[in-house]
Amino acid sequence: MNFDGLNAPNPKDRIEFIKKLKEDMDSGKIEKPKSGNDVNNHIHTIYSFSPYSPAKAVWCAYMAGLSTAGIMDHDSISGAREFIKAAEIMGMASTIGAECRVDMSKTPLAGRRINNPDQESVAYVALHGIPHTQIDTVTEFFKPVKAARTVRNRMMTDNINKILAPYDLSIDFDKDVVTLSEYENSGSVTERHLLFAVSKKLIQKFGQGSRLTDFLVNDMKLNISEKVKTYLNDENNPFYEYDLLGALKSEMVTMFLVPSTDECPDVREIVKLAKKTGSILAYAYLGDVGNSVTGDKKTQKFEDDYIAELFDVLKELGFDAVTYMPSRNTMEQLERIRRLCEKYELFQISGEDINTPRQSFICEAQRRPEFANLEAATWALIGHEKAATIDISDGMFSKKTAEKYPSLNERIEYYSKIGRGIK
Repeated sequence: MNFDGLNAPNPKDRIEFIKKLKEDMDSGKIEKPKSGNDVNNHIHTIYSFSPYSPAKAVWCAYMAGLSTAGIMDHDSISGAREFIKAAEIMGMASTIGAECRVDMSKTPLAGRRINNPDQESVAYVALHGIPHTQIDTVTEFFKPVKAARTVRNRMMTDNINKILAPYDLSIDFDKDVVTLSEYENSGSVTERHLLFAVSKKLIQKFGQGSRLTDFLVNDMKLNISEKVKTYLNDENNPFYEYDLLGALKSEMVTMFLVPSTDECPDVREIVKLAKKTGSILAYAYLGDVGNSVTGDKKTQKFEDDYIAELFDVLKELGFDAVTYMPSRNTMEQLERIRRLCEKYELFQISGEDINTPRQSFICEAQRRPEFANLEAATWALIGHEKAATIDISDGMFSKKTAEKYPSLNERIEYYSKIGRGIK
C-alpha cells in the first residue's frame, strides 16, 4: 500500500489520508499492530527536521506499537494541532511539546559546555505537556527566535559555500534550504536542513555509492566511520540521503558554525513562558560521551563533572523536570541522574529522539524494569496536559496543585490516572 498521502503538502489532506487508513484498519484491510507499554515523548516532525509529517509520525508510532506518542520540534509548536488530531483519529494518547536552546550566561553555568556540543553557555531545554489553549502563545514566543535564526542560517550558508567552492558546489538558502522545511508555516530551519541541502547537491554531482564516499574521504578529508562507509557505498541504500546527512553533521558543523546569540532567549524567559502557559519545563540531560552508546556522538565532556551544581541551578531557576534517553547513556550515568532527580524532586521524563528513517520508534533500553517509572511519568504528562488544557491552574506544577499534593510522587500517581482515563 502507498502511504505517500501521509506526507502530502497540505495538513488537511494528511488528516484525510490517515482517516482513510484508520477506516481500512477498522475494516480489516490493514492489520492492526500489537501495542504494549512503550512510550515516546520526543518525536520530531517536518516542522523542525524529520522525514515525518505530524500525521505520519502518529501513524508510524501507532504501527510500531507505541501506547503514547509525543511531538517535539525545535523552536516550533506548529505541528501540534495536526499531531493531536491524527492521534485522536487513531485512538492514541498523545502529548505535545517544543525544544529550544537557552542562554545560560547569566547563571553560575556561564562559560561551561552544558548539553550543547556546539556552544558554551547554551543549553537545550524542552517544554512538555503544553496546554492546547496555549499553542498560539508558544508560537508567538518563537517568532523572534525564528527571525534571528534565519539571519544566522544565511551566514552559515555563506560559510558552507566557501567550503564547497573548490569543488564547484554551492547551495542557495531560499531555493535549496527553505524549500526542504516548513519555514513558511512557522516551522524552523536547522543545521540539518543546511546539510540536507548539501547532501542532495553531492548526490546530484557524484551519485550514490563509492564515488561519493571517495570524494568525502579523499577530497574533503572527512573522517567517515567504516559503518557509515558501508551505508554510503551501497547505491541501493533506501536511507542514503539521511546517512549522508549524518556523516556530514558529525564532521562539518564545526567548519561552518556561527554561534547563536539573539535566537537563544535568556533561560529565565523560558521559565516565565512555562509558568505563563502551564507547561512543564525540562532540562535535556546529555551527559559525557565516551564510547557512545548510540554511536552517533563524538567523545566529549559535557555536564557530568559539575552535575550537582547544575541541579542546584535548575532548581533555583524553577525547572520542573529533567528529560533523558535510556539508550543514550550508560547505566552509571542514568542511575546518578535518577538519584539527583529524586533528591531535587524533579519530574523524570523520557523519549527517544526520532528524526531519521533508520530509527526505531521503540526504545528497547526503556523496557528495562528500572525504567518503569518513565511509563507512569508519560501518562502523568498526558494527564497534566488534559487538565491544564481545561484550566491552567489544574496543571501538575501549578501553585494550587502543589499545595494540594506536596509530594511529586503523589502528583505523578494522580495525573497518571487522569492520563489513563481512570476516575
